[in-house]
Amino acid sequence: MIRGFRPLLRGSTYSGVLFAYCGALASLPLLPFALLPALSWRSAPENVQVVVVLLVWAALVGVVGLARPVRRALVVSARRMLRVPLPNPVTGRRASGSLGLDRWRTPLWLVLHVAVGWTGALASGVLFVMGFSLPANWLGGEVRVSLFGTSVRLSGGWSWVAAAVCLLLAVAVCVLVAKALRWSAPRLLGPSAAERLVLAAERELLLAERNRIAHELHDSIGHTLTATTIQAAVAGEMLSEDPAAARAAMRSIEDSTRAALEDLDYALGVLREEQPGAAPTRTLADLPELLERLRHTGAVVAPEVSGELAQVQGTLSRAAYRILQEGLTNALRHGAGGPVEVQVAAGPDSLDLVVVNRTGARTGPAPGPFSTSGHGLPGLAERVRLLNGEFRSGPDGTGHWRLAVRLPVRASA
Repeated sequence: MIRGFRPLLRGSTYSGVLFAYCGALASLPLLPFALLPALSWRSAPENVQVVVVLLVWAALVGVVGLARPVRRALVVSARRMLRVPLPNPVTGRRASGSLGLDRWRTPLWLVLHVAVGWTGALASGVLFVMGFSLPANWLGGEVRVSLFGTSVRLSGGWSWVAAAVCLLLAVAVCVLVAKALRWSAPRLLGPSAAERLVLAAERELLLAERNRIAHELHDSIGHTLTATTIQAAVAGEMLSEDPAAARAAMRSIEDSTRAALEDLDYALGVLREEQPGAAPTRTLADLPELLERLRHTGAVVAPEVSGELAQVQGTLSRAAYRILQEGLTNALRHGAGGPVEVQVAAGPDSLDLVVVNRTGARTGPAPGPFSTSGHGLPGLAERVRLLNGEFRSGPDGTGHWRLAVRLPVRASA
């Protein structure tokens, strides 16, 4: 019983009714144009003239609904006043494949909106007038109510009962009007099947881009924080013994953090859906700078480069740089502090990347244990898989860890 009265207490019910009545009033400027055919066809029966006026009026309302800005305005207003979750309609080039047969849904919604609005306004208006006038008439004597050719006399307290029933029916009409529009809005103003495909494709692209940004942040920021932590430990120990080396370590920290800030600014611009600047592009050409930063941490790096790295360009070169960066970051975090072997071999068909580091107890400056998310190696494996490459990582003999990646050149460049 109480649940039946809940819609009467919701503000969304009456905002929905107001939305319906506003749609009805908005159609009034089209009524004079709908009267023109009836005025020019005076010989037709009155019923036929009424039907013609209603049909022409509905057609004019539907034509208004064909305009794309009208649909967007209807979606926004329905979302706010009917409290229904409606995404913004697909527009521009994205809508070229979804506004064919589905374009009729907006005119149909507008016609339904106007029809429900006028029906609800007339019905509730009559019922409210009867509800307030019946008790007043009772004060003057007997009341006669005629409906569909049937006449009923009301006297005494029955007029109050009839007034209460009329008021309840008027409120019930308001509830039905709001429910009818709330039920039909997602079906007629919501995305069509073709629009859902477009929205799903855009969502997938957005998630893919954010996933890529997450990998970039993990590789870039993670490497920078690891390197600067170790460099700070080195600079602290050498500050009194070798000030020049300490200053060199501090300069390396400055360069590393500046590069990381560029990556962070770009990533935040993408995640905030703003217009980000140019994406930082670091390729194998920046490998010497990356190795130099590692040397400032006190690590011994033994690079071995073969082949023409200049021929490796585009996505493959950027991915190779990030793979080596993540491999070296893991060597700094989890290695024993011994020599780190870096092998880069660029061949005509493949690009081989290898990072080998010692495992065991750390030697040299100890910055303390590093917390890990566990996403580093799985993220590398996913990146390599997307490039149709081969990924191997694990112990290599006694006391060593080996990361090996082979990327196909022709398939990825």
